[in-house]
Amino acid sequence: MRQVAIVGVGMTKFGKSEKTLIEMGAEAAMEAINGSNLKPKDIQGLFVGCGATVVEENQTIIGGFLADDLGIAGIPAPRIESACSSGSWAVAIASMLVASGHFDTVLAVGVERQTVLSTEFNTRMMGSGVHSFYESPTGLSFPGVFAMATHLYAHKYGIPLKRLKDCLAKVAIKNHKNAAKNPKAQFQKEITMENYYNSMMVASPLQLYDCSPISDGGSAVVITTADIAKKLVSKPVHLIGVGYSSSGSLCGQKDFTRVKARETSAKIAYNMAGTTPKEVDVAELHDCFTMAEILAYEGLGFFEPGEGYKAVERGDTEIGGKIPCNPCGGLKAKGHPTGATGPAQVYEIVKQIRGECGPRQVDGAKIGITDTMGGSFAAIVTLILKKGW
Repeated sequence: MRQVAIVGVGMTKFGKSEKTLIEMGAEAAMEAINGSNLKPKDIQGLFVGCGATVVEENQTIIGGFLADDLGIAGIPAPRIESACSSGSWAVAIASMLVASGHFDTVLAVGVERQTVLSTEFNTRMMGSGVHSFYESPTGLSFPGVFAMATHLYAHKYGIPLKRLKDCLAKVAIKNHKNAAKNPKAQFQKEITMENYYNSMMVASPLQLYDCSPISDGGSAVVITTADIAKKLVSKPVHLIGVGYSSSGSLCGQKDFTRVKARETSAKIAYNMAGTTPKEVDVAELHDCFTMAEILAYEGLGFFEPGEGYKAVERGDTEIGGKIPCNPCGGLKAKGHPTGATGPAQVYEIVKQIRGECGPRQVDGAKIGITDTMGGSFAAIVTLILKKGW
């Protein structure tokens, strides 16, 4: 297998956009291609992660249309769907095809346009990520899933709910603080503990500021071999670990305060990379809800099960802390256009390793990790990146 490198990344501003899926995808793709010192004609394959093109724009086979818009019609251009992990799967599959020698240079794009849908329709669409036979009839939604996870976590580890709630608030405050320094983030305003507790209740004990928003956006990654990368850019970033796992319905998961699929995915990625959690300098985690971020700390091995909330209290996951998490603002404040989330996480880690993040820069970042989750803990992708020069 050949060593894989990332030579270009691109991302639109997240939030509400008047642009179409193809327009947002093309904007991010051209930023990534131009940054890699390549031309569109150099791209041999296009992999598009998008969760809901049919309901958002009544559009299928978006890959072919995007390839044509980029001037590279004729290349393979499949769409990949795995709920919120769709974009990360696009990156993973693209990288494996380069590593195997099937392609030399490929493009992975993630895109989503959710603000064209009503809140009710978005809730229904996102709710398709739970099991339609066992769970949908109960009315279960994702705020409900993570509200249950919060109660279960507090009960399992004997944590007073108010103490855990204060930790969730600190996660939200941290991510909004980071997003305020990110010009591509959806929310660029800090919040306070008072803002948090005065916000509306969504699914007890989760309030408004515990929840990621409805968003539009596109992101893109150019992937090639390490040998080719050295000829293109001065600061290639190597993709050294790819992990992946899945699980079934929540009712079949014995304890979803321990996300077994994430633990499996992370183990695969760490083993491939030949590294450990202690060596990771910066992380982009799937904080669709604040509780999800704490669960990710533990699932990725940064802290022992039941200890993640204490890391928040100590400030370990802030920029300048033991393991900075979501310096871009995370899904919580940067935004969460589902298909675009994974490549956007890669965008941030690449920028961090290159030292290009300005006021949100993590000093000395050499190894970074991304964690993307689709559905009710059902599809996990873990990517580990390392400084390549």
